[in-house]
Amino acid sequence: MSEKIRSWVTGFARIGEQRELKKVLERYWRGEAAFEEVEDVAKMLRARHWEYQKEAGIDAISVNDFSLYDQVLDMIDMLGLVPSRFADIEDRVERYFAMARGDADHTAMEMTKWFNTNYHYIVPELSAGMEFCVDISKIEKEYKEARELGIDPKINIVGPLTFLGCARRVDVAEGDAFSLYSDILSAYIALFQALGSLDDRIVVQVDEPLLCTDRAAELSLLVKDAFEKICNAAKNLDIYVVTYFDHAKEAVSQLLQTPVKGIGLDFVHGEKNEEVLDLIGRSDKVLVAGVIDGRNIWISDIEKRVSLLERIASAVGKERVVVSTSCSLLHVPYTLKYEKKMDSDIKSWLAYGVEKLDELSILSGLFFEGAESLDAQQALKYAQNRDANEARRSSALVHNPDVKKRMEDIDSMKKKRAPYSERIAKQHEKFNYPPLCTTTIGSFPQTQEVRAARRDYKNGSIGESEYIEKMKGFIKECVEIQERIGLEVLVHGEFERNDMVEYFGEQLEGVAFSENGWVQSYGSRCVKPPIIYGDVSRPKPMTLFWSQYAASLTRLPMKGMLTGPVTILNWSFVRDDQPRSETCYQIALAIRDEVDDLQKGGIKMIQVDEAAFKEGYPLRKEKRPAYERFALESFWIATSVASEDTQIHTHMCYSDFNDIIDTIEAMDADVISIETARSGNTLLKVFKEHGYEKEVGPGVYDIHSPRIPSVEEIEKQIRLLLEVLPARQLWINPDCGLKTRRWEEVVPSLENMVTATKNIRKTL
Repeated sequence: MSEKIRSWVTGFARIGEQRELKKVLERYWRGEAAFEEVEDVAKMLRARHWEYQKEAGIDAISVNDFSLYDQVLDMIDMLGLVPSRFADIEDRVERYFAMARGDADHTAMEMTKWFNTNYHYIVPELSAGMEFCVDISKIEKEYKEARELGIDPKINIVGPLTFLGCARRVDVAEGDAFSLYSDILSAYIALFQALGSLDDRIVVQVDEPLLCTDRAAELSLLVKDAFEKICNAAKNLDIYVVTYFDHAKEAVSQLLQTPVKGIGLDFVHGEKNEEVLDLIGRSDKVLVAGVIDGRNIWISDIEKRVSLLERIASAVGKERVVVSTSCSLLHVPYTLKYEKKMDSDIKSWLAYGVEKLDELSILSGLFFEGAESLDAQQALKYAQNRDANEARRSSALVHNPDVKKRMEDIDSMKKKRAPYSERIAKQHEKFNYPPLCTTTIGSFPQTQEVRAARRDYKNGSIGESEYIEKMKGFIKECVEIQERIGLEVLVHGEFERNDMVEYFGEQLEGVAFSENGWVQSYGSRCVKPPIIYGDVSRPKPMTLFWSQYAASLTRLPMKGMLTGPVTILNWSFVRDDQPRSETCYQIALAIRDEVDDLQKGGIKMIQVDEAAFKEGYPLRKEKRPAYERFALESFWIATSVASEDTQIHTHMCYSDFNDIIDTIEAMDADVISIETARSGNTLLKVFKEHGYEKEVGPGVYDIHSPRIPSVEEIEKQIRLLLEVLPARQLWINPDCGLKTRRWEEVVPSLENMVTATKNIRKTL
């Protein structure tokens, strides 16, 4: 790689701008494609992504930012740290996907959110005495591919501290993975030594986002120890430790005492990183300055970014600054070129991944050489950037005086409902549901027929009346299936919904949608986040028609299904011209109106899902009280309109609840369902230790795996739950929605769940 690096992309997306990887993976999993076809598509995508970056003039382009499922799973496989329960699978590819997804004989590894993003990673399972076996064949293959295309790449590696911070001990109940630090560091040293054999001089980006959390202070000695030993063991590697998602102040002072070549800091989401610039300036380290937002889709204000870089350079020296994205572009869609229907003004305010490469190139040119260095196309884009930023600030699309007026009374709605003991007594009397009440989280399989009906309606191939009849047919069949299975609280199946956030966003004003703004969530799962560009309001009811129809088909309770304001916020691309709290309150008002319409329409069980409540937490404790305050207030705004006999449910995903159990209790939902299937009853113990009195539905089987759990498995899971909480306080449900599963998996799984529940009830 060139000695002088000016522009740097932390990482690129990989699912494909037309979701090519998703499609071929799912065909492979269904047995419709050979793995060779998966490899061909993967190789094509890597080459395309490298070419995009090369064309934009990016100096530092990554290999090993590409993955067939997840970059942490790749590290587990690369280090040979495979859990023993998969040791019987000899085929490496088969074993890799079994670890991620499970199979008929193996439960999948735990999956959770990558820091405070909506991306999921596979949690490493570590134990004392585990032996590592380094295999860099994946990296070697990608490195050679890049070199053959004329690219001198850097190699991306998930760092040892972040790997440990994301892992869990499985051999002891309360063990900290960092107790295995020496063993894991030995594996990493062997890995870096192996990388050194690939070329004479190699740049390695070591991703350490853990250093942007509060754990950085307690790990400071390990930071110095790890990177001293790694650098000394691999002399021909230029190692850059890259952090992102917040500031890394504590780690910087330690890294400066090691032989690392450079340090990457996020100046978009970690403003406090400016406080260590003088310290870096007194060192010999290169600063990779993350100034292009890798997590949101708004165009950069390039003039302001240049000013920021000049401040950085005044402390560090321009010759030691590299202009970078704040984090990997994994978290944004690919390119705007497929957005043909979006409002032209809104589109002009956006930059997806490829457009961010252009921004990075323009910014780098302006910063290092001035405006005269830009070619004609870059100069035009720079002028368009200035005009678009100015237009956005004053646009009537953004500012709605009616919403502003309603927000004046928002404080009066930030309150809880009547005491829980009074509410739950009335709810038990009204619904008369049994202990260990069985239900589901909300969605049922989205078959090809369901998707085709939505697609045909959207593109005008069928009219509204035909579409409604098709949806009614799907709902009727779903209700009949649930009754036949024996579930006790039903849902309508959500067949009219493409995504739990997108569906609501499409019906809210102030929110735009993309045609092809797909972002990877996990594995082959992609989402298309709403774009909240202006003041949010609800023009008319969004779910009432479908819920009332479903309720008319049964005498059993029918849950109304809503997505909560905090989750809509956290799973959207949110406007950056006002505080996130203000946007969240606006969304909460819209959900409040929907809750009121549902209960007035006879729907008295209403689930307000806050699946993303925890993932929105800032990585730094100092920022959390402000987030908790507006998140709680938003939930109260949305639900305090409910009467005492209206039962409010909520659902949370992938969360370690230890540090937020007080906040969960303060949310004041009557029933909370949580994902626990991959972690036993460990999460549930938090509720017991806290003395949580409200009702809880811990997931009794993992819906992210295609395997069908047996009656015996689920009975065992329920018994574990009963060790923690009494039956009257427990609901029995899968751990998440069922839209991604097939009916032939869903029906027997739910039948086994109901049978297991009935068997356990007989023993109570």
